[in-house]
Amino acid sequence: MGAARTVAPLPVLLLQLLLHLMGAGAAEADDEAAALLAFKRASVANDPHGALAGWREANSTSASGSPCAWAGVSCADGRVRELNLSGMSLDGRLRLDALLALPALQSLDLRRNAFHGNLAAHHTAQPPRTPPPCALLQVDLSSNALNGTLPRAFLKSCAGMQSLNLSRNNLTGGGFPFPPSLSTLDMSRNMLSDAGLLNYSLTGCHGIQYLNLSANQFTGGLPEFAQCSPVSILDLSGNLMSGTLPGRLLTTASANLTHLSLAGNNISGDISRYDFGGCTNLTVLDWSYNSLSGMGLPLTLDNCHRLETLDMSGNKLLSGTIPVFLGGFQQLKKLALAGNNFTGEIPDELSLLCGTLVELDLSSNQLTGGLPASFSKCRSLKLLDLGNNQLSGDFVVTVISKISSLRVLRLPFNNITGTNPLPTLAAECPLLEVIDLGSNLLDGEIMPNLCSSLPSLRKLILPNNYLNGTVPPSLSNCSNLESIDLSFNLLHGQIPPEVLFLPKLIDLVIWANNLSGEIPDKLCSNSTTLETLVISYNSFTGGIPPSITRCVNLIWVSLAANNLTGSVPSGFGNLQKLAILQLHKNLLSGPVPAEFGSCSNLIWLDLNSNNFSGAIPTQLAAQAGLITGGIVSGKQFAFLRNEAGNICPGAGVLFEFLDIRPQRLAQFPAVHSCGSTRIYTGMTVYMFNKNGSMIFLDLSYNSLTGTIPASLGNMTYLNVLNLGHNDLTGAIPDAFTGLKLIGALDLSHNHLTSVIPAGFGSLNFLDDFDVSNNNLTGEIPTSGQIITFPASRFENNSGLCGIPLNPCTHNASTGDSSQHSPNGRRKFLEEFVLLAVALLVLIMATLVVILCKLRRPRESKTEEIQTGYRDSLPSSTSISWKISGSREPLSINLAVFENPLRKLTYSHLHEATNGFSSEARIGTGGFGEVYKAKLKDGSVVAVKKLMYFTGQGDREFTAEMETIGKIKHRNLVPLLGYCKIGDERLLVYEYMKNGSLDVMLHEKAKIDVNLDWITRKKIAVGSARGLAFLHHSCVPHIIHRDMKSSNVLLDDNLDAYVSDFGMARLVNALDSHLTVSKLLGTPGYVAPEYFQSIICTTKGDVYSYGVVLLELLSGKKPIDPTEFGDSNLVDWAKQMVKEDQCNEIFDPILTDTKSCELELYQYLKIACQCLDDQPNRRPTMIQVMAMFKELQIDSDNNFLDGFSIDSANIEESSEKSV
Repeated sequence: MGAARTVAPLPVLLLQLLLHLMGAGAAEADDEAAALLAFKRASVANDPHGALAGWREANSTSASGSPCAWAGVSCADGRVRELNLSGMSLDGRLRLDALLALPALQSLDLRRNAFHGNLAAHHTAQPPRTPPPCALLQVDLSSNALNGTLPRAFLKSCAGMQSLNLSRNNLTGGGFPFPPSLSTLDMSRNMLSDAGLLNYSLTGCHGIQYLNLSANQFTGGLPEFAQCSPVSILDLSGNLMSGTLPGRLLTTASANLTHLSLAGNNISGDISRYDFGGCTNLTVLDWSYNSLSGMGLPLTLDNCHRLETLDMSGNKLLSGTIPVFLGGFQQLKKLALAGNNFTGEIPDELSLLCGTLVELDLSSNQLTGGLPASFSKCRSLKLLDLGNNQLSGDFVVTVISKISSLRVLRLPFNNITGTNPLPTLAAECPLLEVIDLGSNLLDGEIMPNLCSSLPSLRKLILPNNYLNGTVPPSLSNCSNLESIDLSFNLLHGQIPPEVLFLPKLIDLVIWANNLSGEIPDKLCSNSTTLETLVISYNSFTGGIPPSITRCVNLIWVSLAANNLTGSVPSGFGNLQKLAILQLHKNLLSGPVPAEFGSCSNLIWLDLNSNNFSGAIPTQLAAQAGLITGGIVSGKQFAFLRNEAGNICPGAGVLFEFLDIRPQRLAQFPAVHSCGSTRIYTGMTVYMFNKNGSMIFLDLSYNSLTGTIPASLGNMTYLNVLNLGHNDLTGAIPDAFTGLKLIGALDLSHNHLTSVIPAGFGSLNFLDDFDVSNNNLTGEIPTSGQIITFPASRFENNSGLCGIPLNPCTHNASTGDSSQHSPNGRRKFLEEFVLLAVALLVLIMATLVVILCKLRRPRESKTEEIQTGYRDSLPSSTSISWKISGSREPLSINLAVFENPLRKLTYSHLHEATNGFSSEARIGTGGFGEVYKAKLKDGSVVAVKKLMYFTGQGDREFTAEMETIGKIKHRNLVPLLGYCKIGDERLLVYEYMKNGSLDVMLHEKAKIDVNLDWITRKKIAVGSARGLAFLHHSCVPHIIHRDMKSSNVLLDDNLDAYVSDFGMARLVNALDSHLTVSKLLGTPGYVAPEYFQSIICTTKGDVYSYGVVLLELLSGKKPIDPTEFGDSNLVDWAKQMVKEDQCNEIFDPILTDTKSCELELYQYLKIACQCLDDQPNRRPTMIQVMAMFKELQIDSDNNFLDGFSIDSANIEESSEKSV
C-alpha cells in the first residue's frame, strides 16, 4: 500500500482562513486610515478645537490602531461607512480625492465648517484617468465657503448618489447631468445663475424629486415642466426670475408636485384666470412677494383641495374680494394674503377652516368691517395678523378673545375703537405671547393685573392710541416680557422701577407721553439685555441715571426733549454697541464727554439745545474709519429734516416709529411747530459695511468754546454736522474738505475767523450750508456749490466778500495784508504766471477761430447769427432756455423743450436774484427755495434751487428733466430750463405774479385780496384740469405725490397752474442722504393708504386734490391746532357732514351770496368723494372734471369751454397734448 496522504484537520484549515481574512482586513483598515489621513493633510489647515487630534498613524504614540475609533468615523463590518465632521470649525481648502477612494464610504457630512476652494480644481489639475469607484449615497457639504462649479467628474464617479446638499456656499455653477439615482438636490443660498442648470433640473427626465435652488441669482422666465418630471418639492424662492408663469406649470405636467415656492421673485401676470387643474397633490403653494395681478384668485385654485399652506402675500396688485371658496380647503393650516389690495369684508366662509387653521395673515390690505363671529370657534389658530386694514368695531372683545389658542395677535393700523380690550384678552387668551394693537383708537387704562393672566407675554405693543393712566408696576410680573412700546399715548406718572427689573427686557419705548419724575436709577439691575431705551418727549426731571452705563447692550438711547439737568454720567465709553444717542432739548450742562469717542458703533450723536460748555473733544472722531455697519439695521424710523430758515433748532429729529401713523406725527407739537414739509420714514440702513464713521453730529445751541477740532474732518461718512449757535473761535479746519459726503454743514452764530477753505468747493454733496454771523474774512470760494447758497448763509461776516455778497477788493479777497510777506509775494507770482498762461491760451484759441472762419466762410455767417441769438436775453417768459454754468458747455438734447433754447450763464441768474438774496426769495417748499429773478431785459422768471440733491444720480436727473420739460399745458407751470453746475441743480419756471393759493387763502394779512366763489371755482377747475392732464394724457403718466395749495400758483388773472409735478419722483431718485424708503409728502394732504404702503397711485393725488378743494370751500388750513386741536380739516369736515352741519364748513365770505349756496354743496360732495378712505371708491381726475362739466350746465361760467373727455385722455381744443 502506498503512503497515506496527510490531510490537515478542519480546525487547522479554519484557523488558516481566519488568519488570511484578518490579514486582509488589517490591510484594508490600513488603506482606509491612510486615505483619511491623506484627507486631513490635504484639506484641514486649521483644527481650532482639536477635533481630529486622534487621527494619527498606527505607529504613533497613543494612536488608535483602527480608524473606526477615530472622531467622526463610523464603521460596519470593520469598514468605514460614515464620516461626520459637521460643526467642527475645520478650515482649509477642501479636496475630496482621498475620501472618494474609500470603497465602503456611503455617507459624508462636512456641513457647518469653513472649508473653501473650488471642488473642480483638483479634477482638472490631474491627468485623465478612470476615477476610483465611489460608494457614496449621501453627501452634505452645506454651510461652508466653497466656490466655483460642481465638478462633473465628482458626480460621474459617484453614480449611486441619492442625496446631495451644497447649500449655503458660494458656488456659481452645477456640473449636470446628475447621477440617475439622485433624488434630493439642495443648492440653495449660493450664487448660481446658469439657466442650463435650471432647465435641466425641470425639463429633464431624471430622478430628482426634491429640488431646492432658492436664494440664488437665476434670471429670466420659469421653464415648462417636462411630462416625465418626477419633481415633487420645488423651491425657487429668492431669485431674480421674471416674466409670466408657464401655462402648464400646474397642469398634468406637474402632477407630482406637492410643494411649490416661487416667493421673492419678480414674476408677473394676471392669475385670476390661471389654470390650476393639475394641483390635486399640492400641499404647499407659496407665490408671495412677486408682481402678480388680477381681480382675486382663480376659481380653478379650488382644485388644490389638499393645500396646507397658501401664501400669496406681497403681490400688491391682487385685488377684489377674498374668495369664499378658500373655506373649502379642509386641510389648510396657513393662509397668507397680506400685502395686496383685497377689499370688502372678511368672508364668513373662511371660518370653515377653523378645524385646521394655525396661521391667518390678511394684513396690509383694504379690508373693512370686523372679524366674523364664526371665527370664535377656532381652536387651533395660533397667529392672527389683520394689521394695516380699515377694520372697526368691537370684534377684539366679542370674537378674538374667544380664540383661546392664540399666541400672536397683530392688529395695528386699524380703526378699532372703545375701551382697552386687554382685560378681556388676558382673561380668555392665556397663551398670548405677542399683542400688537398700535395705531388704533383705544382708550382707557392698562390693566394692573395683566401679567397674572398672561405669563407667556413677550411683546406688548400699544403705541399711537389714547391710553391714559399710569404704567402699571405689575408689568414686572411678566417675566418673559421683551418689548414694551407705549409711545404716543396719554400716560402720566413715573416709570415704575419694578419694570426695569424685567430679566429679558430688550426694548422700552414710551416716548411722547406725559411721564414725569426722575428716571429710576435701576437700569439693568437684574440683566443687561436692554437694547432700546426711547423715552423722549416727556417731562422727566433730575439727571441721567448713572445705572444706564451698566446696560452694555444698548443700541438706541433717546432721552431727548425732557427737563433733565446735570452732567452726563461717566461710563458711556463702556457702551460699545451704542449706535444712536439723543440727548437734545434738555438742560444738561458740563463738558461733552470725551469718552463718547470710545463708543465703537456710535453713528448718531445729537446734543443740541442744552447747556454744554467747554471745548469739543477731539476724541469724538476716534472711531472714524473703524465702525462696522449693521448693528442698528432694520429699525423703523421717521426723520423730520429741519429746513433752512425755520424756527426750530437743530438739524433734524430722528424718531423711533414702529406702529405710529405719520398723520399723528404731523400733528405732534414738536413737529407741527417747526413747519417742516418733509417727513421721511423707512428702515435704518448703513451706507457702509466697514471703515465707517459717525454720520450725524449735532452740537448746536450750546455754550461750547475753543476751536473746532480738525479731527472731525476724518469722519468720512459724516452727512450732517451742526456746530451752530455756540461760542467757537479760530479757523474753520482745512480738514473739513475731507468730509466728502457732507450734506448739511452749519457753523453759524459763532466767533470763527479766517477764511472759508477753498476746498469746500469740492464738497459735492453739500446742499445746506450756513456760516453766517461769524468773523470770517476773505473771498467766498467760487467753485462747486458754495456760491449757489443765498447771501443769508454768509451775512454778518464783516470781512467776507464775493458771490453772493459784495465783490471783493484785492485786499479783502486775501483776507489779510500778507501780499507783502514772502508767502504773499510767492502767491502773487503764482497768480501772475497763471494769468500769463491764461492769456496765452486765449491768444491761441483766437487764432484757431480765425483759421476756422477763413476755411468756412459760409458757416461762419450762420454761426454769427446763432451766437448773437443765444447771447441775447429773452424778451418774454414764453421761451424755454438751457442754463449752464459759465464754465460748462451746453449738454442738453435740444429736443427736450418745445421752443428753442437760450443760454444763460449762472452769473446772469446770480445777478437777477441779487445773489440769491433773502429779499429775492419768494418761497421755501419741500424741494427747495424759490427766487424771483429779474433779467436785464425786464422779464421775470422764478428760479428753484433744489435743496436735497445728493450729488449723484445725474442720469436720473437728466431723464426726469427730459420728461418734465416736454409737458406743456395751460394749467401746469412750464419748466423753461434747468441748470447743472457741478452737482448743483436749479430749475427755471414761468413767474406767477399772484403767488400760491396757500398764501392767497391763509395769509390775508400779506395779500389784500378776498377770493370770491367765482374765482375759487375757476381755481378748483383749473388745478383739477392740470392734474387730470398729468394722470391721463402724459406718457408716461405722472403721479404728482405732493399736491397741495402751495403747489397751485396763480397768474395775473388768478388762473390756476399746478407746480412741482414730477419733483417728488425726482427727489426720491436723487436723495440718498438717509437711505430712506419713502417720502410721504406734506402732512395734511397725504392719503391714508400711504401710511400703510409705499405704493403711490393717482388715487393718492385725488385725495390730496380733495383737501385743496376743501381748503377753497372752507378757507381753512389742512392742519391748524387752533382750529382742530389734534384733528385736521378733513376729519373735522367729515364730522360736520355726518352731523348735518355743512354750513359750518363753508367760508363765511362765500355764504354771503345765497345764489351760490347750492353750488357750494355740490362742490363739497365732490370733495368728499375725493376724500373717501377707500382709494377704489374715489373718482379719477377725469371723472372729477366730468362732474364739474355737469355742474356747468346750469351755471354761467365758461371754465370748461372746449373740454372733452374720452376713456383715456383729456383733450382741449385750444392746445396740443404732449
